[in-house]
Amino acid sequence: MHRAAILCGILIAASAENDAAQSRSAIEPLPEVPAHLAFVPADVAERMLELAEVNSHDVVYDLGCGDGRVAILAAKKYGARSVGIDTDAKRIAEANANAEKAGVANLVRFAQQDTIDTSEATVLTMTIPQSAAWLNRNTLLNPTVTKPLKPGARIVTNFVAGSMKDWKPDRVDHFTDASGHPRAILYLWKISGTA
Repeated sequence: MHRAAILCGILIAASAENDAAQSRSAIEPLPEVPAHLAFVPADVAERMLELAEVNSHDVVYDLGCGDGRVAILAAKKYGARSVGIDTDAKRIAEANANAEKAGVANLVRFAQQDTIDTSEATVLTMTIPQSAAWLNRNTLLNPTVTKPLKPGARIVTNFVAGSMKDWKPDRVDHFTDASGHPRAILYLWKISGTA
């Protein structure tokens, strides 16, 4: 449920900036995330970062970071600064411990909060299972996620079941393992303009 809370917080904070009258009740809660889908598999996390073409100049924000694996991988493999956001204090503690073990605590920061300013992000990652129908009902998502991001920023999602309504991805990646078995459907959006 922590991923849902993060995304709802972002939507609310950004829409409040656009319209002070907008209230939390305008965004439906995301469906409960099944336990077996709560964490991004390591190979899927790696593919998400490859798809975004992460490099050492990037600042990667992972919304609903869980145990921190996406943010930690971005720091360890690419030397990128990373920020992981989650509402679950246990996950944040686990993520901090994992960053220490991986030797990248100097590049990674984890925060327990339900709203976030993503304006520093050059890459935004999200993994939100069961989200397609929810995204289609909550059309505020597009401007509220993209407005703080600068031109050239990339968004990569592992939405498991569908794309964002009326916001066509720049690339859809049907990621398979070495044996050709489906692992995830990943979506990449690039914020238009020049960096």
